[in-house]
Amino acid sequence: MRDEAVSDALLEWYDTHARDMPWRVGPTARKAGVLPDPYAVWMSEVMLQQTTVAAVKEYFQRFTARWPNVTALAAADDGDVMGEWAGLGYYARARNLLKCARVVANDYGGVFPNTRDELLTLPGIGPYTAAAIASIAFDEAATVVDGNVERVMARLFAVETPLPTSKPELTALAERLTPLQRPGCHAQAVMDLGATICSPKSPACGICPVQSPCAARKKGIQAELPRKLPKAAKPTRYGFAYLAQRSDGAWLLERRPDKGLLGGMLGWPGSEWSDAPQETPPFDANWHDIGAEVRHTFTHFHLRLAVRVAAAPDGTNPRTGTFIPPSDFRPSDLPTVMRKAFDLAQSTLNAA
Repeated sequence: MRDEAVSDALLEWYDTHARDMPWRVGPTARKAGVLPDPYAVWMSEVMLQQTTVAAVKEYFQRFTARWPNVTALAAADDGDVMGEWAGLGYYARARNLLKCARVVANDYGGVFPNTRDELLTLPGIGPYTAAAIASIAFDEAATVVDGNVERVMARLFAVETPLPTSKPELTALAERLTPLQRPGCHAQAVMDLGATICSPKSPACGICPVQSPCAARKKGIQAELPRKLPKAAKPTRYGFAYLAQRSDGAWLLERRPDKGLLGGMLGWPGSEWSDAPQETPPFDANWHDIGAEVRHTFTHFHLRLAVRVAAAPDGTNPRTGTFIPPSDFRPSDLPTVMRKAFDLAQSTLNAA
């Protein structure tokens, strides 16, 4: 089957089976001339980086309800945006979201540039995101390659070289299939196919629109692809988290530095995260070891946090952090690892 025929088959399948997503203009509306909102495409693509569609939907709807366009987001308070992002992970994305919104609002009059090359100049937008926005929002024939696309290409062309070594080859193959007409729908078709039919385990080849030309299926190795080089084992780091509350209900919190892990997020004062952290409580008190620890996994390491709690006398002057009154504190504003510490401390205090 020719490349053009494969692309046609994917588009025909997409026209019937496209996933319904809050940021997407479906194929019927697209054919009728309804164009996607670049702001919605950009927002969704940033949120979807290393995050599932199911997890992103609620966040996307909250963000766009609160900040309906890029100008509104650019004017938002950093803390409000970081709070709304809490729990979604990879917090550098939220900081870059604000940086990008402000550049688009201030330098581009609130209008996103419409080419991949121009989009690449914006903060937080890399090759994949630039290609996705250019393709989906502006119908530029840019090649969009995510994990789903890599899997489809590896199977369709029986590429047995393991990832990440095979990335350039898989990208070239995806580029071969990208049509000049309806490239945005084509990109979404390949991603949808990878997410729903050409899935990582037990691909549903019997209902695949491109089963006939699939080289891996002909060899019977489709479930084995794409192959991947073995990953190095993640190290484990340790630390302490200190949760203190005054008699008026205020909690001691600190905002982490903008750069680094969980940058710009609210959290509990604590130690460094290392092989042998030193206990560094934020003020002198009878800190209680609750006998439980937080376990959390980041991209590059596992973390185990010992949780300490204490009552803070009125007038306490902490060495780090600020007491936040209960009316201004929402546990949902905490990143997941800090929320885990809060839940552990709460359950211990409630049981006491």
